[in-house]
Amino acid sequence: MKISVKNLNGEKVKDLTLKDSVWNIETNEDCLKKSIKLQQAATRQGTAKAKTRSEVSGGGKKPWKQKGTGRARAGSSRSPLWRGGGIVFGPTPRDYSFKINKKERTIALKSALTEIAKEKALVVVDKIELASLKSKEAKNLIKSLNIAGNILFVTNEDNENLFMACRNLGYTNVLLVDEINVLDLVYADYVVIEEAAVKTLEEGLN
Repeated sequence: MKISVKNLNGEKVKDLTLKDSVWNIETNEDCLKKSIKLQQAATRQGTAKAKTRSEVSGGGKKPWKQKGTGRARAGSSRSPLWRGGGIVFGPTPRDYSFKINKKERTIALKSALTEIAKEKALVVVDKIELASLKSKEAKNLIKSLNIAGNILFVTNEDNENLFMACRNLGYTNVLLVDEINVLDLVYADYVVIEEAAVKTLEEGLN
């Protein structure tokens, strides 16, 4: 698979051959789904808690005597049947995270990259160098590349100007190549990646 490498003005510089083993595999939807669910589960706090009848306050005294009132037997006003009583089988703090094996994670990442390449949502630039850290610089870059929507920038090395320029834009995200993940790839409408980052990614996934 070949793709054009552009400069920051959106002009074609050369062609780059992408490795089929990374950018053109058969998409594994099962691994992709598991990887997305893994990341989403890891962000959950898991702090939801409802009190049982033993934890709610009050209810120490028997509401009325056992016999002779004509009413049903009651031992506590904090029974789950009563207003203000405990909750039956309510949520308790828990860890939602789970694990998948390394091979599945690799296949999921390759599947996400393949879908981006197939949808023509991959933009390769020779190097991302902004003159300043102003948001205007990032906006001008996006305009030059003729892209729109949610944009993920992937750099090979730390790029402070790019990070700061994109920080206040709600539709952009900046990642180092070793931070690339399935959830951010799936969420992005376009992925703008440096040529050096493409090579680093291919070496890491082969």
